[in-house]
Order: sequence, then structure tokens, then C-alpha cells
Amino acid sequence: MDVILIAGFWLTGESWSEVAPGLRSAGLTVHTPTLEGLSSVDDDRSGVTLATHIAEVVELVDELTADGGQVVLVGHSGGGAVIHGAVDARPGKVARSIYVDSWPTAHGMAINESLEAEGSDVPLPDWSSFGDTDLFDLTDEQREWFRSIAVPQPVGVARSPQQLSDTGRFDVPITLIATTFTKEEVGEYVGSGHPMFAEIGSIRSVDVVEIPTGHWPQFTRPAELAGAIVGAVG
Repeated sequence: MDVILIAGFWLTGESWSEVAPGLRSAGLTVHTPTLEGLSSVDDDRSGVTLATHIAEVVELVDELTADGGQVVLVGHSGGGAVIHGAVDARPGKVARSIYVDSWPTAHGMAINESLEAEGSDVPLPDWSSFGDTDLFDLTDEQREWFRSIAVPQPVGVARSPQQLSDTGRFDVPITLIATTFTKEEVGEYVGSGHPMFAEIGSIRSVDVVEIPTGHWPQFTRPAELAGAIVGAVG
């Protein structure tokens, strides 16, 4: 089974380097693309939007399913919106979508419009901008390393609204790997009609797996994250 891993904000495909070996040892074929505008701090991010990143993932899905097979999509944080857009574009080609401390972003919603931008760039904010829950388990050394590798996020990806049109996306099973929230909280959010979780109530098969840690389990709990992904893939 081909598994496509999409990183969250400020990260390249290399951010999955400690997770990928556990997936490969389980017999999965791993793909960790670095999406447009995120290869280097010197990239031109002026024309990059959420739709740009979704189109890149859809192109890879089409390439990998040319023989009629399916793929699994994994998205961390803001990457969850990217993979959900790809599910909407190709629902029949996705066996499962897995959201790592993320969820399927609803139609019309942006990933994060509040992040401060410098022109076309959204730099990694100061750590004081994140909550203690997000930073839990992330050591000082890891924070320093993360900042050293961080690439500015294209502002168009953070602020452009999700565009969904195919209700076939609701037939694709999903797994939420919850690291900063719980299964109980997901139920409360869905039950209260929270707009960020609006899609989940319509999805026919939803699993929640808890890994209590911070927002970046690929750094703080890579082995557990790999195991959770393998378990979700089945």
C-alpha cells in the first residue's frame, strides 16, 4: 500500500524521517513530498495557495493509482486540509485518510487566517505564540532544531478557503490521531456543531486514536505515531 505523508506548516517532507522507517518495516511504501514553496527559505511563495498544494497531492495520487489501486493519505496539522481536499478530488482512489493532530477542514474554512505574515511568507512564530499543550514533550533541543529547519509557510495556503464539492468524500474512512485533544472532546465538538469539525458528522467511518503528547508527534513520539498509522492502515 502506498502511503503519502503531508507535513504541517513550516516543514518539508524530511520532517517524517523518524516515522517513515516504522511504516516501511510494516511493508508500506512511503512517499514524503515537499510541497511547492516549502523547499527553501528562498522559494517564491507569492502564488501558492491551498489549491496549489491539493493539486500536487492529487497529481501524486493519480500517478500511484494508475493501475487502479488506492492510496492512504496522512496529513499533519495544516496538512490535514491538504489531504482532505485531495480526498474530495479523488474519493475513489483513497482507501483511508489519517489526520495527525488535525481534522478534515470544512468547505469555506481557511486553515489559519490569524497567523502573521511578512508579504507572501508566514514565518514560524515565536514559541510563546503556542500553548503549553502544543509544546508538550518538545524539548529545548528539538525546538532549536525545528526553528533551524523551518521554512516560511505560503500565506495563500494558510488563508485561502477550502473548496469541496464531492460528497463521495464522506465514504472514505478516516482516522484522527489525537495528540492535543481526546476522543471525548471530538465527540463534544461534533455534537455541539463546532464549525471546525463540521465534516466529521457526515463521514461514515471515523476512528480516533489517542497519543498524548504535543502537536508534533513526529518529533516527540515518532515510534508511537508510526504504530498508530500502521494500525489505521490495517
